[in-house]
Parts: sequence; structure tokens; C-alpha cells
Amino acid sequence: MRAQIEVIPCKICGDKSSGIHYGVITCEGCKGFFRRSQQNNALYSCSRQRNCLIDRTNRNRCQHCRLQKCLSLGMSRDAVKFGRMSKKQRDSLYAEVQKHQQSQEQAAPKEEPESHSRSYSNSSSAGLSDLDDISALADGLLFDLPLTPEGASYYSVELLASAQSSPEQCSVELSDARLIKQEYEPSLFSPLPEGTSVLEIERVSQNIVKSHLETCRYTAEELKRLTWTLYTQEEIRTLQSKSTEAMWQHCAHQLTNAIQYVVEFAKRITGFMDLCQNDQIILLKAGCLEVLLIRSCRAFNPVNNTLLFDSKYAGTPVFKSLGCDDLINAVFELAKGLSRLQLTEEEMALFSAAVLLSPDRPWLTDTQKVQRLQERVYLALQSCLQRSPTSKEKLTKMVSKLPLMKSICNLHMDKLEFFSLVHPDTAYSFPPLYREVFGSEVQYPDSSER
Repeated sequence: MRAQIEVIPCKICGDKSSGIHYGVITCEGCKGFFRRSQQNNALYSCSRQRNCLIDRTNRNRCQHCRLQKCLSLGMSRDAVKFGRMSKKQRDSLYAEVQKHQQSQEQAAPKEEPESHSRSYSNSSSAGLSDLDDISALADGLLFDLPLTPEGASYYSVELLASAQSSPEQCSVELSDARLIKQEYEPSLFSPLPEGTSVLEIERVSQNIVKSHLETCRYTAEELKRLTWTLYTQEEIRTLQSKSTEAMWQHCAHQLTNAIQYVVEFAKRITGFMDLCQNDQIILLKAGCLEVLLIRSCRAFNPVNNTLLFDSKYAGTPVFKSLGCDDLINAVFELAKGLSRLQLTEEEMALFSAAVLLSPDRPWLTDTQKVQRLQERVYLALQSCLQRSPTSKEKLTKMVSKLPLMKSICNLHMDKLEFFSLVHPDTAYSFPPLYREVFGSEVQYPDSSER
């Protein structure tokens, strides 16, 4: 079970696979092709006899035959929309991973015992899943989360340890960066729409900044005082000696606490609670980790490359036992890159709200309403940034981080998916809120199966 899924070739075209996508082990190209075909309700035709060979070199020549192969091998249309694998699919994948491990052991009987843990540590390094695939919330956990009472203790919003990825894996194509820049920048540096007053935009800004500050664990002054509160070598060794399952459990609980404050942040944004419940849940599931990644820069110390984790500053070695070095490194690299921008609390709050209120999330009921909310935030961010002489340069750098953030979120999903295959019982015991937010492509064991 600890064999790398990625060494099993893509079932569709034979290219290097990147994980389990929509119920089948596939490469990134076939995963994206299948998702787009379902989201766009595409209708393809074949100019030949509908029996085209689909392999790595000619997979783009016939979309019709490629889609038919995806479906015939078990890629699920429902998984694109709801993100769920059937029990049959999960059991089949589980058996395939076991079979592959057995074949590896037979081929190399003298393999050292440590090799499996090494392969698991580096597994899914190229794996990117879709955080945007939404499943229904059975218990309404996100919607029903109450606001934390005044005076209650907070956990750090910057606890990102359960998500990391390699800079190489998360590198962004220049064309993608340009595309995103074109999408965001025009609306940010444009005149106020007719009927929109400066006072109204100022109220939006004040509301979002207040919501942001109220849902951060520490003030800037408190973070400054904690800067040199580091994990001791003994504490680091203790955390490194934890089993993979125990460390994942620990980080899942910490991240769950952090998610609650993003929920609070969203619920305090004027207009968010006016959205239908479905759209609130979709925006939170798709955007909460991105908001946490943005907030990570306020709790990052660039002097020693440490990030606040459970009230102390931790370097990457603290998270070694997670078995996700690539993911951890990418989170730290992103935090470092964001910290260089020296975002003010106002800029950070408005940027977070703009990312959270993304109208392009799949399966939203009222995209126009979400878009109107986002546009108001954009205008507030525009007003905020224009106070700086380097406003456009700063905005470009902020926007350039978005694809990397998305890649980190995707890699976290892929790591969680693989972990859940290897350790289903531990994954089932994760906090319910964590499972609801990040369970879109992960099939957890049913309680009836236990």
C-alpha cells in the first residue's frame, strides 16, 4: 500500500500518472481533459471509425475517442460534480496499489525496509487534484458553524503544516500568470462604476478589515513578541519521532481550528450571509485554504525561515514525519514570497476576501451575485493600493501568487487522497469539518463498513 501510485502509468494515455482523479489513475492532462469535457458539456465527434488509438503522443488528436476511453475505464461524471468515488472504484484502486506493491517486492526482494517510507514520503510529488470539485455537506458543518464568542481562545490561522508542495511542482507557466493578471487587473484599476460612491467602498473596506483582524489569532504586536519563540531541538525530535498517522492527525486538528476562523471571516463580510447556503459552502470549501495561505505571510519569519505552528515558530524539519516534504517546502516558499511583498493588514484582508469571493468556482447557483460582491472588494482593494506609489507593481506580484496557491491546495488534496488509501482508519478519525472541507475527491470509509 505504500507503493507510489505515480509509477502506475496513466490508464488513458500511458503517460506518467499524478494520482487518482475521478476514480481512475491518470496523468494531469487526461484529468484536466475529462474535467473540462464534463463542466462544458462538450459534444465531440470522430472523423474516423471511433476506434482511434489514444496514447501519450496522439491523445489530443481525437477528443471523442479520448473521452470514450475515459468513460470506459471508469472515470466518473458524478465525481467531477460531486467529487465522490464509489465503493467499488475505491476497492479496485486499493487492490491495484496492493498488487503493484507486491510486484515491486517480488522484483526486489532484498529491498531495505526503509525504502517504502521513503517512497511514501515522496509520493504524489507531481499529483494535483481539484479542490474545486464540490460534494454536498451532509451535516451542514460549515453553514452551521457559530461565531466564536468574544473572549474565547483562538488557534493560529496560519497553521498550514498539513499542506505543502515542491516549488518545482508548483511552478507557474508564464501564460497562466498573464491570463490571471488580465482577469484581475483591469477591474482593479478602473473608475468607480456609476452609482457607486466612495463612501460605500470605504465601508466595504472597513467591514472586511475589521472581520480580518477579529478572526486572526494574534495581533501584529503579539506576533512580533513570539518571533523568537522557537521549537527546541528536543521538541523537534519528539515531533519527528511521531508516526505518519499521528502527525497527520495532529495537523488535521490544527488546520481544522484554523478553518473555523476563515468561516468566521467569511460570515462577517457584508453580503456573504445573503448568498444561498449552497454558494456559501462552495466558496468556503474552495477558498478557505487559499485564505490561510495568504495569511501565512503575517506569521512567517524570513530571517530563519520559520512559520508559526501551535504558538511556536517552526522550520520545515518539524513536519518531517508527515511524509510530505514537497508540500511543506512549497508552503514555506509561498509564505516567504508573500512576506517579501510586505502586505499591510488592510491589503491582506481585501486580497483574502477577493480570493474567497471567486465567482468562477464550479457549481455556484448565483455567480452574478458572487461577482458583484467580489467587484466591490476589488474596488476597495484598488482604493487601498493606490495609496502606494508602487500600487500596480504590488498588485501584479500579489496576483502572480494565485496559481502557486492553487497548486498547493491541489497538492494537499492529492496527499490527503493518497494518505486515505494507505491509512483509511486514521483518515476516518479526522475532525468532521476537515473531512467536509477537503473530502471532495477523497472517499472515507463509511461507518457501516467499520
